Amino acid sequence: MRLRLANAALLTAVAAMVAACQTPAPATGPNRAALPTMERVALGANACWLKSGDPAFAAYKLAPELNSFSGRPRILLVHKGSPESRPLLVVQAEGSPSRLQAFGPMMQEPVAGRITADVNRWSTGNKACS
Repeated sequence: MRLRLANAALLTAVAAMVAACQTPAPATGPNRAALPTMERVALGANACWLKSGDPAFAAYKLAPELNSFSGRPRILLVHKGSPESRPLLVVQAEGSPSRLQAFGPMMQEPVAGRITADVNRWSTGNKACS
């Protein structure tokens, strides 16, 4: 009987030690760093704004600048006919977890609320279009 109790106590102690050494499971969800966040936003903008034929974005072209040495990957919306012109929308992220910014002339137009909602949704990994 004593041997059985000693074995049970030893087994409990070993189980507690093993449990204490295990690392917790990583948090689920998308990578929140700037680059992966902007990759998700770029894919969403391309699919939902441009490839879908959405009339609010029909006159624009996406110019991704994701490989940024400044640590601020971004996407630009420019006029289709003059891609070298000043961007009408800039969406960029910085840091980890990323802080998003959207600015430019389009953010003063009625479509600004939709842009903000879409960018925030895509940044979290939700691929839905509005």
